Amino acid sequence: MHKTIVTAAAVLLTSVGVCLAQPAGITPEMISRALPLEGAPLAEPGPYKITSEAAFGSPGLQVLRPTTLDAFPKKDTLPVMVWGNGGCAIDSTRYSGFLTTIASHGVLVMGTVPQEGAARRQETADDVRAAIDWAAKENARTDSPLKGKIAVDKVAVMGQSCGGFLSIVLGADPRVKTIGVFNSGVQDAAPAAQAKGKGGGSPQPTPDALPKLHGPVLLINGGEPDFMMAASAATFDKIDHLPAFYGARHNAGHTATVFHPGGGEFANVASNWLRWTFKGDKKAGGMFVGKNCSLCTNSNWDVRSKGIK
Repeated sequence: MHKTIVTAAAVLLTSVGVCLAQPAGITPEMISRALPLEGAPLAEPGPYKITSEAAFGSPGLQVLRPTTLDAFPKKDTLPVMVWGNGGCAIDSTRYSGFLTTIASHGVLVMGTVPQEGAARRQETADDVRAAIDWAAKENARTDSPLKGKIAVDKVAVMGQSCGGFLSIVLGADPRVKTIGVFNSGVQDAAPAAQAKGKGGGSPQPTPDALPKLHGPVLLINGGEPDFMMAASAATFDKIDHLPAFYGARHNAGHTATVFHPGGGEFANVASNWLRWTFKGDKKAGGMFVGKNCSLCTNSNWDVRSKGIK
């Protein structure tokens, strides 16, 4: 499949209310292909009940956090994960089940929402960066319920499809310690974009973005039915200076399990990665490391890793 077609399909806005022309070779069914729900692993929520609320002073941002914050930071840490939506859609509420599962493990999760009266637009890297800025300010704000409770030195950016592009772009930010790239990967620039140079190229990250990353990388895709599987695998192959984990879930497709109740199996992968990376949870790390790591021995997954101890 031609790389420019794959790129175009990956940035399709699949959220309700936005419609772009369908690129040749990629059908709506390919974009929405998901793992069958029957018999699929269930999402595994954490110990915390979750409150979802607008970000104080930032109407374009939404926050999911543990409702009761007494455990932070005395008994637990509260790292930050900012989410990039599929299609770079502006409304993260579509992923609420997936994001709630992650937050329930003691993570401050942030997404974007449309502002009332504003023109419809796509989510951008600046939106994700604004969420990181907000967390730092809220951790210091005198009247904030989160004052002194956010682990501002533990920031992750994760995203699906076009949102995965955003996670790669934001991985260059020195505050971002790890990224999660779901059903996505870097794209070689089309010749026309290369000719335009710095003033005009493709909005998607190219392999030139990878040396700018500075923390462990999680790359997850939906196996052969996922038209971004090849880009995901190629991105893993191109990373040569950082720990990286690659997983292809058989028959999951491009949407995989993110819209299963609680986000299903992909939410478990994301949660365990954050718990292991930011909280030192060895049980969670057992999904990714060791000769008997749970994804390594799972017949439904093909996995590879490098630089991970």
